[in-house]
Amino acid sequence: MGKRLTVAYALWAAGGPLGLHHIYLGRDSHALLWMLTFGGFGIGWAREFIRIPAYVNEANQETAGVKIRRQRDAAAPPPIGLTRLAGQVCVGIYFGTVSLIGLSSMSFFYLIVLPLSVGAGVYLVADVGQQTSDIQKTMTACLITSPIFYGSTLSPLPISLVASVTAAQHRRFKSPRPARSRHGLGPRLYKLGMAWLAFSAPLGYCIFHNTTATVYYISDCLAELLNFFWFFPWLRGFVEYMLLIPYRILCAITGGGYTEEAWKKVLEILLREYTEREIDALHVLSLKADASVEEIAHTYRELAKTWHPDHNPSKEAEAMFIKIHDAYEVLRRHKPNRFK
Repeated sequence: MGKRLTVAYALWAAGGPLGLHHIYLGRDSHALLWMLTFGGFGIGWAREFIRIPAYVNEANQETAGVKIRRQRDAAAPPPIGLTRLAGQVCVGIYFGTVSLIGLSSMSFFYLIVLPLSVGAGVYLVADVGQQTSDIQKTMTACLITSPIFYGSTLSPLPISLVASVTAAQHRRFKSPRPARSRHGLGPRLYKLGMAWLAFSAPLGYCIFHNTTATVYYISDCLAELLNFFWFFPWLRGFVEYMLLIPYRILCAITGGGYTEEAWKKVLEILLREYTEREIDALHVLSLKADASVEEIAHTYRELAKTWHPDHNPSKEAEAMFIKIHDAYEVLRRHKPNRFK
């Protein structure tokens, strides 16, 4: 069954940045690229308004088994496209930046993880549409270039440039696929979903980790603000009501049956949990609740010197040093005298 132009345009308008029209047309590499870059950062999605007829024509030719020019002259490489080359460089940098955010704590990050991430972005663009490239040579170029810029936060740029040039030099047309080798929609969506998860999971963990810390800060600020109005209970209630308006709007939109008491319980749990963490941290550093920031820093330095594994040969030195460091990280961002 041939692909319809009207359906392709409808999917482009409804979910173009998510690659729905490319999934419909069987262009899975293009769909994955759009899913990970939100439609080529919006620019590629807008540009496709005039490209969709050509995409539909290519999909119908593939379905009908018509030999198009690239199949008759498969030995000749496709022409170099400046748009594709620029896309390879940009997406390579984008993938490298995402890996810097979510995976930089891994061992051998600058030697293995970063170059492979950049290379994956470059190859994904090189594999879009009727063209592809040599993935092994593209990845090898990344691995060779990465040690030259070891440790630099700007390293995704030169690595992406080298990989993009390598991919362009080894560009070629894709071999035609037999009709029997084409997978159904279910397996295709499964593969796209797994690829999307592999890309987003490290970044999502990093964002969630930072967001969790941010929630603690927000809850501290809310508690301080509400406590400021302790002498006017009615004013405190009014301020709390105003702060909960966004939450009520969210419940109205989602149809949730949550109550204000549920929100308060969540806030109390967060505050109580973090209060207990600070109290434990004060105990580890042997500090009083009214200790100043200077006293916290001074005590931490003295204890760190005492328990540093390089200066303390005891078996429990390393564990105690980590415990002291964690306690300091908790206390240095907050005011312990809130919990006297």
